[in-house]
Amino acid sequence: MGPVTGEDGIDRCPWAGGPGVMRDYHDREWGNRVRGEAAYLERLTLEAFQSGLSWSTILNKRDAFREVFAGFDADTVAAYDDTDAARLMADARIVRNRLKIAAAITNARATVALREREGLEALVLSFRPDPPPAPATTEEMATTSPESKALSKELKKRGFAFVGPTTMFALMEAIGVFDPHLLGCHRRGSGTIGT
Repeated sequence: MGPVTGEDGIDRCPWAGGPGVMRDYHDREWGNRVRGEAAYLERLTLEAFQSGLSWSTILNKRDAFREVFAGFDADTVAAYDDTDAARLMADARIVRNRLKIAAAITNARATVALREREGLEALVLSFRPDPPPAPATTEEMATTSPESKALSKELKKRGFAFVGPTTMFALMEAIGVFDPHLLGCHRRGSGTIGT
């Protein structure tokens, strides 16, 4: 399936065809390049929490995630202890999954450790595909790539958790490591993707 035309006359990736939180995310954020450690840690954390769930569930809980994870400040989250993990498990505003909460804390600690080297942002960007994918239909869209597999392997080596190849591919799409929009989508080549 190629792009679909919404009731507003605009062509979009099919998953964002109707009005609501998913369309807003598609039009305003998905595929836009983000900058800074906190932005990368947020997207990495949210992609991990999304695993096995719908993305709209995560988007609807995003403000609560930002609150409980201190705006994804790596130093603050890295200092979380068992009491903090228990507090998070009791908070119905977020996805309460013990393994994913533990991974978020682990990944904050690994993010802090990366500062001694290239940092999280530079590490993720070093796996940018060349050439980038350019799917015309949803059937042509991938869920992993050689680059997402390599990024997953490198992050695991650096102490990260819940960073499988599919999750890393979704991360790369979300943060504009490459333009994820279908050819024909109004956002394709919008100029927000890239360096």
